[in-house]
Amino acid sequence: MERWEIVRAFITGPLVEVALPKPGNVNRFADFEDLSIYNFLVSYPALVGIYHETVRRGELIRSGVLSPAEAGIGELIRRGAEATRRVQSGNPNFGVLVLSIPLIAGLALTRKLREGGEKARLLIEESSVRDTMELYRAIRILEPKGIPRGVKYDVYSESAFEELFRDRVNLMKLAGLSCAREMVFCEWLNSYEVTYWAFSRILQLANEMPLEEASIKLFLELLAERGDTLIRRKAGEAEELLVREKAREVLEGKLSLEEFDAFLREKGDLRNPGSVADLVAIALSLVFLSGAKVKMRNGRAWLTARP
Repeated sequence: MERWEIVRAFITGPLVEVALPKPGNVNRFADFEDLSIYNFLVSYPALVGIYHETVRRGELIRSGVLSPAEAGIGELIRRGAEATRRVQSGNPNFGVLVLSIPLIAGLALTRKLREGGEKARLLIEESSVRDTMELYRAIRILEPKGIPRGVKYDVYSESAFEELFRDRVNLMKLAGLSCAREMVFCEWLNSYEVTYWAFSRILQLANEMPLEEASIKLFLELLAERGDTLIRRKAGEAEELLVREKAREVLEGKLSLEEFDAFLREKGDLRNPGSVADLVAIALSLVFLSGAKVKMRNGRAWLTARP
């Protein structure tokens, strides 16, 4: 697994994901008032240098030059947020950054595709309070929607850093506190269990249908089974449960994809399944890292897995 192979895969996966006409998301056919596909298209190439540095640090840990505690996961996420903000004005990729940086480092550390999640969890466990502070700075830079105020360790509180330092809150402890509010942090806790399931599932679906259909079906399955924490934060639990129910209806053939998309967009981006989209983006990154390539058949793009 070459250094640039990892970088390329983690740029390619999110770019493919945002192009897919998934219901309720920005895609090649639909934008939101404050976020378009162009925000995504310019933001991901801006991460090439950060991802390359992330791979290099994983390699240095593997060779014993650095310890796992010196990975600098929080700093790399913050630098990724800065690189994103330099080229556009929105927040197209905070969830992808949070998922990708530890996993890229973990993959560089092990060089075995299936062990990347476990190594990423190790790096999260060994992180420091400084990493958490840097993650908070990244949040303040990109300003993800739905961040709760008035909670313990409030990101925007003037005393946040003092409280984090006092209680020695590293990234693993923060993930435990945040998992219920943001599913990407659950992936940190669980060695990217859902991400790897999604990776295997999309390869399975890709044997049966074109890339777009396979990816959208995966998206719907995740949404129906697990819901979306971004919707929960912005619109409340009742709305999230309603979205899950509608996703099941699509899978059961009771509701069309077009009807579901219209339902999700009724209230602007309030029902935008952004957290599930982040998981799909990283699953696609693993797909491309595994050696899959795009092949045209009868005018449609299909994924062809490595023999």
